Amino acid sequence: MGHNASASRAAAHATASRATRPVRHGTSAADRGGVAYRRQVTNPAQRDDTVWPAVLTWRAHNAPRMESVRVQLVGNRIKASGRIIGGECADHPAFSASYDLVTDEAGVTRRLSVRTSLASGERHVSISRDAEGYWMVEDGTNHHRSGFGGALDVDVVLSPFFNTLPIRRFAMQHNAENHQVPVVYVYLPDLSVRAADLTYSSGPDGIQVLSPVSSSTITVDGQGFIVDYPGLAERI
Repeated sequence: MGHNASASRAAAHATASRATRPVRHGTSAADRGGVAYRRQVTNPAQRDDTVWPAVLTWRAHNAPRMESVRVQLVGNRIKASGRIIGGECADHPAFSASYDLVTDEAGVTRRLSVRTSLASGERHVSISRDAEGYWMVEDGTNHHRSGFGGALDVDVVLSPFFNTLPIRRFAMQHNAENHQVPVVYVYLPDLSVRAADLTYSSGPDGIQVLSPVSSSTITVDGQGFIVDYPGLAERI
């Protein structure tokens, strides 16, 4: 009986030691297949069997900001409704932004609407592309029609989601390619809209993205959705 009691105490001690063993710095819960935000997760890069519709969520690396979007995917057609929430920091004031996106069957953007809320008030912008390839930008007061350099995609600063649009159109998650991509570029939180060019270079180490505000090598999953965008956000 004394031997059994000693063995029981030893087993209990080993279990407690494992439970309190510190996690090594430099790895995230998602990397370890561990618990993040009190729910079990796996590495998003392995999520090639995602069932659509799905909700994708990113957390900013160095700012109090998150993005979550519900995505409906049929072939290359995307319909998405998302929200970005940011606390006040050196990069931006406190704000929230909601957006709705629809593409055609080739993944080319048909329309995007974005609404932001700040302490100073609300703003919104609607962007749509017609059959002739021209974009109409309306904010409730002004409207502007432009070709935006032949852009087929929109991009929203601070959002990792919108990089998916050209990545999926060119299947860069599968092919090593270089592309100069003109976009309709939307700035947050002021919703100013400008023409911009982004450069994408895909290879075995990821996809290098050069944008008007940053340069980074990102990783994507098998469907072309961002897993990690160093300096911006990671999927959780």
